[in-house]
Amino acid sequence: MPLRLKEGLPVIEKLKKENIFAMTEERAGHQDIRELKIGVINLMPDKENTEQQLLRLLSNSPLQIEVTFIRLVTHKYKNTPASYLLKNYRPFYQIEGKYFDGLIITGAPVEKLEYEDVDYWGELSSIMEWSQIHVTSTLHLCWAAQAGLYYHYGVPKYDLDKKLSGVFKHVVTEQCCELTRGFDKYFYAPHSRHTGVRSEDIKKVNELKILAESDEAGAYIVSDGGKNIFVNGHPEYDLYRLAEEYIRDTDRGLDPAIPKNYFPDDDPDKEPVSNWLACSSLLFSNWLNYYVYQITPYKF
Repeated sequence: MPLRLKEGLPVIEKLKKENIFAMTEERAGHQDIRELKIGVINLMPDKENTEQQLLRLLSNSPLQIEVTFIRLVTHKYKNTPASYLLKNYRPFYQIEGKYFDGLIITGAPVEKLEYEDVDYWGELSSIMEWSQIHVTSTLHLCWAAQAGLYYHYGVPKYDLDKKLSGVFKHVVTEQCCELTRGFDKYFYAPHSRHTGVRSEDIKKVNELKILAESDEAGAYIVSDGGKNIFVNGHPEYDLYRLAEEYIRDTDRGLDPAIPKNYFPDDDPDKEPVSNWLACSSLLFSNWLNYYVYQITPYKF
């Protein structure tokens, strides 16, 4: 179904080639429909690839979705031209008086830093506080999930002995939860991170519930009832993202481990196997339907 995007966003043409319906604001304005307003704080270095991954998943909705990409003014973006950000991303101060049906905060390559040492931590903290009034439901991904758990509930993160990279088996621990409705009992999800949170810390917080977890990767989906959803992985990753990261780190001389359960026979020369894409699509669809659309008032 249609994504309502800012005209001129480069990723639109890529989405059209995938047969994903992305309409311009002008065309959307002629439709008499209450669109969902979704904000995205994209902290990943490769902005366009992450945009494409997220928009691909958001497109699986029967409703019109207006997407606003938001940038942080306190962060120095090293991998994205300022002209691209100025054209396609709005600074937070321009939208802080508005209300959004949903908000997505992505991961970021700052895991090894203490939260307070991240240059934009103050601004991001303000946004997470702002979201409690101005957003119906916020979806936190990977590092943002750890950051959100820490900011809202004081859950600490821990350094891992080695990078967790690969596709891991998970189990649904709350069968009656709407967020995991339609999931198989066991499913797979990709991870790529140097830090993690511990289930025992999460279980100490009465407001939090673990909805899915993995023996190898730990707590995966955590919710406080729907206002905040924390996904400690990268459900948005497409088929080749882990391969791209592996090649990048190899070229940098970092001698990375081969992502687990990803390449057939652990051979990087073989085509990766996708076994998480359908579940990721269902996760986003359930979030949009049950935690955003069904709860947000029509006049928001």
